[in-house]
Amino acid sequence: MIEITDLRKVYIMGDEEVAALAGVTLQIARGEHVAVVGPSGSGKSSLMNILGGLDRPTTGAYRFDGEDVGRFDDDALAGFRRRRIGFVFQSFQLLPRLTALQNVELPMIYAGVPRAERRDRALGLLDRVGLGPRKSHRPTQLSGGQQQRVAIARSLANNPDLLLADEPTGALDSQTGKEVLALFRQLNGEGLTLILVTHDAEVAGQAHRRVAFRDGLIVEDDHGVAP
Repeated sequence: MIEITDLRKVYIMGDEEVAALAGVTLQIARGEHVAVVGPSGSGKSSLMNILGGLDRPTTGAYRFDGEDVGRFDDDALAGFRRRRIGFVFQSFQLLPRLTALQNVELPMIYAGVPRAERRDRALGLLDRVGLGPRKSHRPTQLSGGQQQRVAIARSLANNPDLLLADEPTGALDSQTGKEVLALFRQLNGEGLTLILVTHDAEVAGQAHRRVAFRDGLIVEDDHGVAP
């Protein structure tokens, strides 16, 4: 599903060029569960931003289901993000004035989903993550784990092909983190392709594949099977 070839990302910092990605080649099949690990500044976030269509590479190729994402104009790239990608962030990124239901509906508004359909779909997703009874609660009325579940429901709103999660358990206690990881495993078991960035070895150990970065390069690609 994902094929990147000699991907490079260079940032200009004053008079210096900083290579966040220094020539990365990687293939990820549909349905894989991949953990991307590495120290801060190793290139993990730059890779995720490019995979999600939030940034463009400086050079190199990125193909998604055979389409050359690098050739997309801004409108096509926005459509790609909206239709194909779901995002889950460490800080949840929920809008505080909206209810759980409204937060889940939001991506469908941008996608032009009719009101009745998006409401039904959002209710179904909240039920799926165990938060149907909390649909009218705002983020400040929810625990961290509940907020992350709302964020996961929102990431699934437009039936993405790929879910990208950036430190999804980083702001959660250990038990709540385990519950969120169990939800991810369930989604992956249903066929959703999942890539997550993590510093947590236990989280990485849940994945079927572990890809380690250092200094903008892949230094390890472990295709072991998770327990």
